[in-house]
Amino acid sequence: MFVPIPRTVKRFVYALLIVALAWFWILLSANPAFAETKFLNYSNAQLTEKDLSNENFEGGVFVAAEMRETNFQGANLKNTMLTKANLLGANLSGANLEGSLVDRVTLYKANLTNAILIGATLSNSILDEADITGVDFTDAIVDRYTTTQLCKRASGTNPTTGVDTRESLGCR
Repeated sequence: MFVPIPRTVKRFVYALLIVALAWFWILLSANPAFAETKFLNYSNAQLTEKDLSNENFEGGVFVAAEMRETNFQGANLKNTMLTKANLLGANLSGANLEGSLVDRVTLYKANLTNAILIGATLSNSILDEADITGVDFTDAIVDRYTTTQLCKRASGTNPTTGVDTRESLGCR
């Protein structure tokens, strides 16, 4: 007898799989000296309106961190875990988020100008009214609906990678 699996159970299993794969990806993409580097844990941190520009947060964890209006301009956020974080109106212009997990993150009205999101996983994140001019989304995992919405306003070329934003999103 076939018993259908409830939709909520499927979504929960899917979310667990994404998080597990993200951790696996972060561990695989880390440099060999990963165990020797300082572990940055900003889970549940209150970082609202802080100036964290040009700082190195590589491999950091920002689970449920409150970062409204925070300045991450030019920051190194490679391989970070940004799960359930709030970056409403944050400045991430020129930031490197390569290989990062951006899961259920609020990026509403965030400035992502010229950011690098190569190989990042953007799942269930809110990017409404975010400035994505010059963002490199090459090999990023972005759901179809979000991609469609981003393609409506995508423009520019990333000055660091030389990649066109529309092309990196696969816009038609």
